[in-house]
Amino acid sequence: MSHGERAELRKNMRERRIALTPGERFAAARGVGEQLEALPEFLTDLRIGVYWAVRGELPLSHALPPLFRRGQIVLLPVLGNAGSLRFSPWLMGQELVANRFGIPEPAHNPANEIDPRALDLVLVPLLAFDRRGQRLGSGGGWYDRSFAFLQAQPRPASTLLVGVGYANQEVPSLAAEAHDVSLDFVVTERELIDCNASAPPA
Repeated sequence: MSHGERAELRKNMRERRIALTPGERFAAARGVGEQLEALPEFLTDLRIGVYWAVRGELPLSHALPPLFRRGQIVLLPVLGNAGSLRFSPWLMGQELVANRFGIPEPAHNPANEIDPRALDLVLVPLLAFDRRGQRLGSGGGWYDRSFAFLQAQPRPASTLLVGVGYANQEVPSLAAEAHDVSLDFVVTERELIDCNASAPPA
C-alpha cells in the first residue's frame, strides 16, 4: 500500500468514525467493555495502558470502571522524548492537561512515568485494522516507536497489544511496513479477535 493509498484510507476512516452518532458510540463503548471482560489478561494483568478517546476514537467509558474496581493500575500515555510515549498512572477524576496535540494526559511527572516495556497490556486506538493484527494509526508513529521492542520478540510477549476500534473499521488486509508493530488482539463492539491465531505462521 503506497503512502498515498494509506493517506486516502486514513481520510475515509476518519470520516466514517466521525459520522457515528452519540448513541452508536455509547453502544459501541458498552460492547467493547463486555468483549474485553472475555480476555483473561484484561481481568488479571496489573499495569494496563489505556487512551483518552479524541476525534471520534472509541470511548473506553465502559472498559475502565472494572479495572479500577479490581485494583488494577490504569495508565495514560504521555508524550515523551524522541517521538515515543511514556505512561503515567491515572485515577478516575484526576485532573488532566492538554498536550501539544490537544489530547488530555496526566501532568508531567517523571517520577511517576514508566517505560512501555513495563506495561502488561495496552489498549491501542486505531483507524483501521485487519484480522492479522495490522493496524493503521493516525500517522504519527507514536505507538510503533514506543512498542518497537516487540518486533524482536515472539508474540504474544510480556506486553500484550490490544487494538480497540469499531467493527466498521475492519478492512480485508493492510500491508505491513517495516516499522509497523502488529496487535495481539483487536476488540470491537461485536467480537474479540485473536490476531496471533489469524496470522500466518512465521
